[in-house]
Amino acid sequence: MALSDLITTCLSPPVHYVICKLGFEKTDTYDINNILSENGEVCWQAVTEHVSYLKSDQSVDYIESIRSLGPVCESVHLYFKSLTKEQFVIQYAVWFHWTNCTELFLEVFDVLQYTQSTEVALGLMKLTSCLERALGDVYLLIGKDCPFLLRDLLASDQLAVVFGQAVMNVLRVFIGSPYGLNLRNVLWHGFASPQEIPAKYCAMLLFLTAGLGQLLQAYLLQTKCILVHRPYMIFVSLEELDVFPGNLSMLFCCLADLNHETLSIAEELVKLSSFVLKTMLPFWMAALTAFKQSRYADCVILLLPQLEVGLRLLFTTANKCPNRLLTAEVKFLSKVHCDLMLAKYLDNEEVNQLPAVLEEPAMASALTILYTWYMFPQEFLWDFLNHQEGPRIRDHLSHGEINLEAFPREAANQIVAFAITLLCRFLDEDMLAFKEHTVIKQLMKCASCYHSRFHPISRLKKQVLECMKSIHLWPELPAVPAEHLQTTKGLEGNAESSTLILMITEIISQLQQYMPQNYYSSDDPINSVLTERLLIALCDTHICTLYSPRPVLEMVVILRKISIQCHQVSEQVIASTELRYKQWMDKTLRSRQRHNYLRMSNSIKFLSPVLRLILVLITLELVNVHLVCEKNPFDYQQYLKFLKSVLQYTENLVTYTSPERNKWDETVELTNKALIKIKQISDRKVMLMQLAT
Repeated sequence: MALSDLITTCLSPPVHYVICKLGFEKTDTYDINNILSENGEVCWQAVTEHVSYLKSDQSVDYIESIRSLGPVCESVHLYFKSLTKEQFVIQYAVWFHWTNCTELFLEVFDVLQYTQSTEVALGLMKLTSCLERALGDVYLLIGKDCPFLLRDLLASDQLAVVFGQAVMNVLRVFIGSPYGLNLRNVLWHGFASPQEIPAKYCAMLLFLTAGLGQLLQAYLLQTKCILVHRPYMIFVSLEELDVFPGNLSMLFCCLADLNHETLSIAEELVKLSSFVLKTMLPFWMAALTAFKQSRYADCVILLLPQLEVGLRLLFTTANKCPNRLLTAEVKFLSKVHCDLMLAKYLDNEEVNQLPAVLEEPAMASALTILYTWYMFPQEFLWDFLNHQEGPRIRDHLSHGEINLEAFPREAANQIVAFAITLLCRFLDEDMLAFKEHTVIKQLMKCASCYHSRFHPISRLKKQVLECMKSIHLWPELPAVPAEHLQTTKGLEGNAESSTLILMITEIISQLQQYMPQNYYSSDDPINSVLTERLLIALCDTHICTLYSPRPVLEMVVILRKISIQCHQVSEQVIASTELRYKQWMDKTLRSRQRHNYLRMSNSIKFLSPVLRLILVLITLELVNVHLVCEKNPFDYQQYLKFLKSVLQYTENLVTYTSPERNKWDETVELTNKALIKIKQISDRKVMLMQLAT
């Protein structure tokens, strides 16, 4: 029997006791009228009396507090179940307005009427994320930088000023503190199965949120402050979430964008794959149902913790640490997520074996395809969950930063497709026929083409190509007719431009041996080498992004800054050329401005090839970026010094070519010095591309 069938809980015995039993030890009935006034307001003093404190340091005694609050939660739950939806809306809807998610809290009330365990858990995850976001907005009434972690937010002096410390301590019993129920983290990290979360705790948090709204209203009236809600995070470029570059249209054509057939297969896979803990099966089925019903945020909220559970199962099995499958000890609680599981080394500095499990081929086939396929899970996870420039979907969802009603289908589509590939990866051998299904084969084929899109290396490739596209627009820029120029004296051809172009040609000639073949012509080295075609070929080269060493990342940071500055120069040249041309033709330029326009035109002759040269250089260095680790500390620092000198050159170019400065003559001397430096480094053969041969 598979391990996933044997595991009945992911809660450690102490945590299971706290969540599932402690709040049920007191069986006496609690009168709801003790904490609810006649006009429906929460009597906070009566609630806070149930929070106990340790005699030693007056900190919250979470065990006694949970035990004492148990009957109160039960009473609130029964009270809510006694109300009709209309009664609840009339009495409480107004007190949820401060969350900016009133409808969500009304939906949680609906869920409590039926007490379907999976829906209760989902409602609690959504409630806690939106509550955290709303509390952050309140924090900003007084504070400046809102804490990232919920536990720090709840412990802040700012919220204590608004709501009172005793009230915040009540909240910390339920969420935010690893010593309390910690419902948010236990659910969002996938430790609790649906049946392990008592519905009464969801009811109590709904009740407390309304009470917070009442306290906040009093505070706002007293201080005359206005609560401002931060805007939601928006997925700016949904095409960047396409996991299957180059094959996405084919995939969607075949699958009809994860159609009913695909999801039916997924439901079968969920029941058969060893990646799924059987105790968590209801979450998987609910996630697929949510996708069918176009509830895309619900689908992803349910699915992401389950992906973490599956990875944690693999992680603990591969590294022989089964205790890590259970709810972590307090000191490890913040380290049990994907950052830890995808890291190269464990806490004890031993090599993490999970990557080997994900990469290990399960069958003999085309090895190259298999290698890329088994690298796919790691790169996808880093891209979608961890990389700072990626969508970081779990972070944004769990902290309430996304409008759930507007969650994009495209993002949910990618998460579900990825989940299907993982389910297939961990099928028993007698179930491999599933992989031969047309739908699954298409997913696998597309997965084999995937490379990281949000790692700094990948972002640099994107920047370089975008910059080159910008520079390629220069030949199409409008130019003043030659007969107009003949009337302007003292603007004969610039000899310095020819000298600089000659230097560029010499550098290209030196470096052409390190470039791909068929990209060099001695007749026209500049226009045969410094091309978008070459950059595309170089950027198509696969570069390992997993576990990039610090020297690699430091170098990539500098290269990215260089490419950004080059792009800025290009955009400034385009804007200045178009503006000055229009002014020239409209005859609105003064004599000095006409001279400046011509100097700019002369500078463009060498700025285009020099910027293209820099783009080719940094891309060639990027292709060989991991060789930087072979340099000794002295050589490494000298190499960084060279890269920073190139960066300084591009930054100065941005300044000199800006509309405010227009110092085109100065760019000549600046470029001359930069090219001399590049040639010197090339002569010394210390570039990474030269070390590769």
